[in-house]
This record gives sequence, structure tokens and C-alpha cells, in this order.
Amino acid sequence: MTLRLTLRTTPIVLLLALSTGAVVRAQSTAPAKPVLKPAPHAIQVLRIESSEIKLPPAFQMAIYEHALDEIKKTGLFQEIYRDGDKRASGASHLVTLRTDVTGFKKGSAMARQVTTVAGKTSIKVHVEVVKADGSVLAQKDLEGKVRFFGENMRATFDLSKSIAKALRENFEKPAPAKS
Repeated sequence: MTLRLTLRTTPIVLLLALSTGAVVRAQSTAPAKPVLKPAPHAIQVLRIESSEIKLPPAFQMAIYEHALDEIKKTGLFQEIYRDGDKRASGASHLVTLRTDVTGFKKGSAMARQVTTVAGKTSIKVHVEVVKADGSVLAQKDLEGKVRFFGENMRATFDLSKSIAKALRENFEKPAPAKS
């Protein structure tokens, strides 16, 4: 009788133990959602700096222009100013986006088309969002790359998307104005 009872209850006990462990494990591994900062009213995007690495001017300008477009698409900032825009000095709650190139590897579009393991183009940057007093609100190392198909300049577009994504991960959209 006890052997028969044990054989019946063992699978049930084992199943309960496993399912309880799975629930506990699922709860403990869920990543905590980061607390987003309210997006400042305005952002000034500075020209791309290339202090350590010699980045061709065409790549610098492409990163800059694509970044402006992608930042505008996020809808995080009510005003977006270019480097040197005099109106930025009077903007309220202005932050500055600094981008410094830390790595560049110019690949080959032809090599990418011939083989899938050669010819990768990559651009690595360090991005900072800085308040007027110099304090850093957010910073991140990012990379833009072209691995398979496309021209080398496609890496600038990939990098700009990463910059916009990093801003969305750190700031929340302003609430719509109430009428």
C-alpha cells in the first residue's frame, strides 16, 4: 500500500517542485526596466569629433546628417539645433550631444559581395548627452557596421539609428500638451 501510494505521489510532487522552481527562476531573471529621465526641451547636436581616429570627412558629415534625422524621428526633443546655431544659446533646458569616434575600419563592398566573412565596415563612437553645467546625463559606446551587402556609407546610417535608440533608452517622450 505505501509503495503504491509513493509511486502515485512521486510524479505529482516532482511536477510541483519543478513548476515552482520555474516560476521563481522566471521572476528572478526578468530584467528591471530602467527608469527613464524626462527628455529635455532642446538638444544641440555637435559636429562629429574624430580626435583619436582619422575618419574621412564624408563619413563625419554622413553620421552628423543621419543623426539629426534619426533624433528628429524619436520625437523626444521639441527643438533640435545644429552645431553653431546661435538660437541654441537662448534655449531652455538645452542639452548637448557629443560624439567622438573611437574606431574606424573601412571595409570593401566588393569583398562583402564575394564572401560573407570579409569586408566589414565598422565605426565605433562614444556618445555623451551633457547638460549646460557639464554634467553627463547619459553616455554610451556604440557601433555602426555594414557586414553583408551595401556600401560603406551604410555604416553611418546604422550608427545613427543606434544613437537614436540610445536616446530612447535614456529619455522618455514629453507628455502631450493639455488644452
